Formats: sequence, C-alpha cells, structure tokens
Amino acid sequence: MGDRVRGKAIIVTGAGSIGPGMGNGKASSILYAREGGRVLLVDRDLTAAEETRGLIAAEGGEAIALTCDVTSSAECRRMAQTCLEAFGSIDVLHNNVGITIPGGPVELSEEDWDRVMRINVKSMFLTCKHVLPHMDRQGRGVIVNIASINAIRSAPVIAIAYAASKAAVIALTREIAVQYAAKGIRANAILPGLMDTPMVKAQLTDAYGGDVAEMLSRRARLCPMGKQGDAWDTAHAALFLASEDARYITGTTLAVDGGLTAVFTP
Repeated sequence: MGDRVRGKAIIVTGAGSIGPGMGNGKASSILYAREGGRVLLVDRDLTAAEETRGLIAAEGGEAIALTCDVTSSAECRRMAQTCLEAFGSIDVLHNNVGITIPGGPVELSEEDWDRVMRINVKSMFLTCKHVLPHMDRQGRGVIVNIASINAIRSAPVIAIAYAASKAAVIALTREIAVQYAAKGIRANAILPGLMDTPMVKAQLTDAYGGDVAEMLSRRARLCPMGKQGDAWDTAHAALFLASEDARYITGTTLAVDGGLTAVFTP
C-alpha cells in the first residue's frame, strides 16, 4: 500500500472487466485503492464492478460499486452526485469505457459507427460535463482519459470507428486541459498499445480467425519489446498522471506501447 493518491476521491468508469482476467479499468481501480484512493467503481455491469470492489476490499481498500450508463447525461449526473455524497469531493475522473468493432467505411454499418462514437466519445464528454463543475468549485482535479495508439497509427486490424473515436478523445482531452489549466484542473490521455486484455480477446479474436493464441502471438511479434503490455502497464501510467508527480503535466498524451509508435513496422 502506498500514498500517491491518499484520500483522493476517484471515479473510474469501466471499472469491471468484460471477461475473465484484468482489464485496464479494473487494474487502475485496484492500483488507485492500493495508493490510498477512495474509488467509485462505475460500470454498466454491476456484477463486474462488485468483483473489482471485492478485490479492493480484500486488500483493505475503500471502494463503492455503481451501475451506470455513461452514455446518458442523467446517469452521469447521478454518478457525480454519488461520488460527492460518498466521499465529499471528486478529485480524479478516470474515463476507461470503450469498445471496438472491426471494419472500414464500407464494411462497418452506420449503426455500429454511431454505437462506437456514443460509447467511446460521448461518454467522456458527458462524464466531464457533470464532473468538471465540481472540480472547478474545488479549484483542483485530474482527468485521465484512455485513448489508444490507434488514434495516431493504423492497427493490425482496421477499425475505422474505433480509430476515429480515439483520435477524438485526444482532442477532447486537449481542449479541456487548455480551458481549465488556470483553474487547477489537469487533463491527459493515455494511449495504450497492443495490450493483452479481456476486451481484446472478446472483441478482436474473430478478426484473427478465432485463434486466440495466434492473435496474441502475432500482436506480440509487432512490439519492439517482443511482448504485449497488460492492464497494469496502463494502470501505472494512470496513477502517475493522477498523482502530484505529474502536477505540471496537462494536455498531453502518454503512449504505453513498448516502443511500438517509435518504429516503422512493415
């Protein structure tokens, strides 16, 4: 147990995992709690959020699970109010909700394009809309948004809506950072690279012919380090950005990708 976010009230959206294993939101929630944070675990699946809460409680941490549809303005308002009522402030907002649906502009349906944009971008707009006024009144706050290197590089599997949505997250983060910099509020985006997480296995395996082992192997070979990252790599980056160690960092992107965006991969 540490103290890098000791006493901070932290909202994590997408705090459960989509399947067995450790997703980015789950790992970040656990790490925040280990470092003294009080965490509101937000997920559309209450069972998944409760699983994360149980892991935190087992380590002596403090967390509350909350079911919430972050694409709903009313639900996001309720989320912010719940955090205030439970912890008395909102010090960190960690936006982790996101989905991917493979396909280019011809293959992808209009409905799937709208769904990805609603979940990946509108959700962050709405959570920020309802959290920022409270941070403004406090005169402090941190926003950590999870984007992707797919925002700035094409991935092994074409997913045009996902890539466009994550580029939008970078822009959204930058504009918030600039607008609120003088008010003691920081906003940064993390760009995970090729990661081994439950979401990847659940949503991308079909694009690799249904062979999970082959997918993981192919993705690992693309990384300069020879391996994919995992949820803890994203979580440690988020903890850094949420902590006072990053007190003079705002409006930036942090790639967590084992050097993938630093090289040309034929």
